[in-house]
Amino acid sequence: MAPTQTTEATAAASGLATPEGSERPGQSPVPARTARLAIFALAIGAFGIGTAEFATMGLLPYIAEGFGATITEASHAVSLYAIGVVIGAPLIAALTARMERRLLLLVLAALFVIGSIGSTLAPSLPLMLVSRFITGLPHGAFLGIGAVVASTLVAPHRRATAMARVILGLTVANIVGVPAAAALGAQFGWRTAYGMVALIGMLTLVAVFVLVPRSKPGLAPSIRGELRTLKRPQVILTLVAGSIGFGGMFAVYTFISPTMTDLTGLPESAVPWVLVCYGVGMTLGSLIAGPLVDRSIEKSALLGVASLGLVLLVFAALAHVPAIAIACVLLLGVAGSLFTTALQVRLLRESGDAPSVSAAMNHAAFNFANALGAFLGAVVVDAGLGYRSPALLGTVLTVVGLAVMIVAVVTRRRAQTGAALSPVQ
Repeated sequence: MAPTQTTEATAAASGLATPEGSERPGQSPVPARTARLAIFALAIGAFGIGTAEFATMGLLPYIAEGFGATITEASHAVSLYAIGVVIGAPLIAALTARMERRLLLLVLAALFVIGSIGSTLAPSLPLMLVSRFITGLPHGAFLGIGAVVASTLVAPHRRATAMARVILGLTVANIVGVPAAAALGAQFGWRTAYGMVALIGMLTLVAVFVLVPRSKPGLAPSIRGELRTLKRPQVILTLVAGSIGFGGMFAVYTFISPTMTDLTGLPESAVPWVLVCYGVGMTLGSLIAGPLVDRSIEKSALLGVASLGLVLLVFAALAHVPAIAIACVLLLGVAGSLFTTALQVRLLRESGDAPSVSAAMNHAAFNFANALGAFLGAVVVDAGLGYRSPALLGTVLTVVGLAVMIVAVVTRRRAQTGAALSPVQ
């Protein structure tokens, strides 16, 4: 899952919030209309990325049938995309620090289009998997750099809002894009769905070229200095909690289409609407997360991962009951959004003066969870344990993530207490 975040919480953690009255509303680097159109162009890209990431979950049965493969073999399309994000996010962020931002966004959008076209036209499953990997490479970098570019187009007191509007494209993708891809796949074949993703990528390419103004190349940061951030215990614990804890949700969501039809007993035509429920849950979770995370980052993270585990356990026990299964899918979206928002804000807080590499690693961590959940889910399904087994596996993963989160919270509090009790030198 591409992480989403709320405006208020992110602003507070990243230092983008400006004291009220310190900046005049009209104090913007570019005309307001230019900024709005540029942000819209970047949001289109986020919409395409969100659709590309999650569309495969609703298409697995059709991909498997098209290539004469099993569901679990086809599920590697989810894992390979996620691995592309894990590799691409930090690597591209590190290697392109001096590159002009609009040009970099165009290169990333072009790479996304190439991968999407390859996925659409692939004559064999291995070639499709390679194409999915390529499609995932620009994911994290485009979202991270796009959000930063958006923040530079507006006055300081509007930066967090601009970033949130770009990321809003991901939320809309889960409500509109992913269900639309599933419906297209059911009606016209899975290649049509990936073709739609490629068209969105082309639209992004044109929109960024036309609507996003050129920017000054950034000064290359010290890569060694940035990477030192990853040695901080709290940064490591936060990334591990997300990498493992959120893997539980992906173990289930990867196989949501066959689970809903084979276990819950819903018709294939209902699957897109189930995906809509997940997107609605994500939106509700984002709305709830803002005030909760503003009140307490630590409690919100613990509540989020614990809620994920509880919902997965209920799903494992009662997924054969349609109403309960659908409610669980919606609640997975709610709990997942709360957990991801809390972890993102926590990571920004703990990364100090090196937020860029932490932001890239955040995308990498959550897509590692995507790959881990999809892979382990395929293992248990392949072992003949049925479509309840990914939820049971997911419950175990979230319990491990909860344990890591508890360790992170306790060690941080002890460190703060120790610092407070230390005598003043």
